[in-house]
This record gives sequence, C-alpha cells and structure tokens, in this order.
Amino acid sequence: MSYFVHESSYIDDDAEIGDGTKIWHFSHVQKGARIGKNSVLGQNVNVGTNVVIGNFVKIQNNVSVYEGVELEDYVFCGPSMVFTNIIDPRSKYPQVGSQYYIKTLVKEGASLGANCTIVCGHTVGKFAFIGAGAVVTKDVPDYALVVGNPAKQIGWLSEAGQKLIFDSDGIAYCSKSNKKYKLENNMVAETS
Repeated sequence: MSYFVHESSYIDDDAEIGDGTKIWHFSHVQKGARIGKNSVLGQNVNVGTNVVIGNFVKIQNNVSVYEGVELEDYVFCGPSMVFTNIIDPRSKYPQVGSQYYIKTLVKEGASLGANCTIVCGHTVGKFAFIGAGAVVTKDVPDYALVVGNPAKQIGWLSEAGQKLIFDSDGIAYCSKSNKKYKLENNMVAETS
C-alpha cells in the first residue's frame, strides 16, 4: 500500500487510492470512489460511491463529497463546506440512486472556503475562489472570486490567489506566479 489510511477510517472494496494520498481519522471512502495521488482527506471526510477526486486535492475536516461530484486536480475544500446532489430532497419521497443525482464539477485549482455550500448542478471554474460561507447557486467562471448568499462575483484572482487588477487593455499580471491574464467578454484566461 503506497498511501496512508488512519486505523479509524474505512475504505470500501473497489475504491482506488493513488500513491502518496493520506486519509485521516474517522473518514470513509465508499465503493467505486477514485482518489488520485498525493491528496489529503482530513478528519471525518466521507467520499461517496463512484466519486472522482483528482491529484493533489486537499479536503479539510467534516466534508462529504457525495456521488455526482467530481473534483479535478489541486482543488481545495475548506472545513465543513457542503456539496449537495439532489435539487429537491424530500424524506417522504426519497430519491436514491445515481439516476437522481445532479452532477457538480469543480475544476482544477478551485478553492472552496470554509462552510460554503455548492448547490448541485453547477460548475466551479478553474482557479475560482468561493469565499467562506458563500452559497453557490449558479456556475462560477474560471478565476472568479465569489462571496455571499447567494454567491456574487466581486473580483478575479490569479492561479496563485492574488487579486487581478486589469489595465485599460484588459491585462493583469500576477507577481506570485509570474503569469499574465487577459479579461475579455467578462472571462479571464491566462495569456502570454
């Protein structure tokens, strides 16, 4: 075994865990889940059936990643943040099984702040940043900074998390990553 699992955690049969990944206290990885290499799952993390988690993902304490959620490489999930996978849950009318689950995609490098909620059916863009306690009710563009309930965009951040200030030509520079970005049609992309 080339990964670490604390003795208090459970890994179901048919789960795949990549090299160098660490799974800490009281966590559960359910059947069919796939976790990439060098990821870290904190205390009390639940990874649902058939969930896909990329490489170098960090999931802090008390997070449940439900079936229907996919986390690409380098995603950060802050403590006690919440995913959902059903849009209209009712105990009296249960919707059990993957045919009912609405997909959520969190793209490479996105950060999801502590106690935020990602309502299912949305995509969080590359390197987007969801502020602590925010409630995401629509797609979030690449590099966007969103806060509040419902979450509203208040700015743009670089891949390294620095605030992007665009000049009159729509160009911004990140001194931390030495990368340049272009704002065009209310979308940000890395440029040369």
